[in-house]
This record gives sequence, C-alpha cells and structure tokens, in this order.
Amino acid sequence: MAAVALKSCRKGLSYILRDGAVATFLPKALGGVRQKSSVQYATRPELPKLAYRRVKGKSPGVVFLPGYGSNMNGQKAEALEEFCRSLGHSYLRFDYTGHGLSEGVFTEGTIGTWKKDVLFVLDELTEGPQIMVGSSMGGWLMLLAAIARPEKTAALVGISTAADHIVTAFKSMSLEVRKEIEEKGVLTVPTKHSEEGTYTFTIGFLNEAENHCVLQSPIPITCPVRLIHGLKDDDVPWHISMQVAERVLSPDVDVILRRHGQHRMAEKDDIRLMVYTIDDLIDKLTTLV
Repeated sequence: MAAVALKSCRKGLSYILRDGAVATFLPKALGGVRQKSSVQYATRPELPKLAYRRVKGKSPGVVFLPGYGSNMNGQKAEALEEFCRSLGHSYLRFDYTGHGLSEGVFTEGTIGTWKKDVLFVLDELTEGPQIMVGSSMGGWLMLLAAIARPEKTAALVGISTAADHIVTAFKSMSLEVRKEIEEKGVLTVPTKHSEEGTYTFTIGFLNEAENHCVLQSPIPITCPVRLIHGLKDDDVPWHISMQVAERVLSPDVDVILRRHGQHRMAEKDDIRLMVYTIDDLIDKLTTLV
C-alpha cells in the first residue's frame, strides 16, 4: 500500500523540487494546504528541556537527527515531515541539548549528551520501531542509538555520516600538531557552516567522543542500512560511509555516492534521493510485515 499511496506524492514532490521550493511541497493528501507541526517541549528530570515537532501516524515512524550545530528546521527535516504526513506515517524531529529551541548550553554538549537526547526521544516520544535518518553527526548518533535500542530501530539512513570523524581527524594529525592542540586545549576546524567560519572542539570534548567511536570493530546493527554521501563533501570524507558499510553486521546495506554531492546534501536532487530511499525502506518494511 505504501507504494500505491506514494505515486501521487512522488509526482508532487518532483514538481516542487524541480522548482527548487521544497518548503512549499503540497501533497494531494493535504488538499493543497500545507500543515506544519507545532513546537513542543519534553521535560526531563534535572536535564534541559528538548524542543521537538511531531506528526502522529502509522508505523514505521521516521525520526530525523540533525548535524552538529544544526537544528530541526533545515530543508531535509522539513521535507521529510511533508513526506511522512502525506503517507500517514509518524514523524519526529527535534533539537539536541544546546541546539535550536532546546534548553542547555551548546559548548557544554558532548557526543554522550546528544546520544542521551536521542535515546530519550526514542523511548518517550515514539511508538514502535523507527527509521532513523541521521545527517552528519546525526549519522554517528543514529548508529549509537541503533546499538543501544535495537528494538526501536527498523532501519537507518545516513546522510554524510560522520561516524568517529572528529576523533579520527585529530588522531591523524602529526604528534607535534596534536601536542600543540593539547596545550591550547582546543581544536579549531574551518567550516562553511557557521557564522564564525570555524568549529571549536575542546580536548575534553574529543576525549569524551572517543568513548563513542564505532569504527574500530564490527558494529552490531542488523537492520537495513542506507548510506548516502557526496563525493564533493569537504567536511566529512565519503570513505567514512564505506567504512560504516563494511563494519555493520546487517546483510542489507547499500551505499549511494553522489558525484556532485556536497556535505549538507540539501540540493533538490539530494533531497529527492533521500525521500525515495526512505520510501523504498517503508515499502520494504511494510511488505515484510
């Protein structure tokens, strides 16, 4: 039924994407009137509140995990909400601690902090197994969450997956450079994705992140895994997605490389590929049921 229901949705999505206006995606299921989920806040004892948007619907649901310093209002996150709503599947997007509308201090966050955020939303804000879609650092967190909550994981879709990346990048530097960074106490990485033009990681952040590295041994994930990466990604090398594919135990793993794809994978064709990939997984999972 998913494939039949999507036929009209795909035509609408393709039309809007050719126009380059993803935000105005108007599937027929909405009668031409766009609906948008409202912001809600999840309260946690002695922890910052998490902002989220949720669309209720059938299983499997989809959960979007944004990247480092990003939030739940990006193009990919919004396009996925429109898509899931049109199919009647549940959808959840949220901001990590210190990101977007959530409480907390961004610079105090760690991979462990944000992993706990993901596990909380899976446990408390979703029902049944989910298709997790992780962008960049969200792809790393997606893997960590799937290991910790296999019963809540139906499938994984990684977009420019950054598993272990900042730790690997630091360790690949010469001993002399690493000592200099350790003395300063911070690693500064140039980026096009922040107003300052750089990301700054403390040594404490790097040391904590090392506790969550997954690429040194087989990854105990057995659900379907799809990894999409751009060959022109200047932030996270595409071979990281290949390493993830080699290490996950699942027999159902596909890697899709986009020749002209960049890190954010937010061009209209990138988003169309992401949506079609998730559509295919939904059809596969519902057929299996």
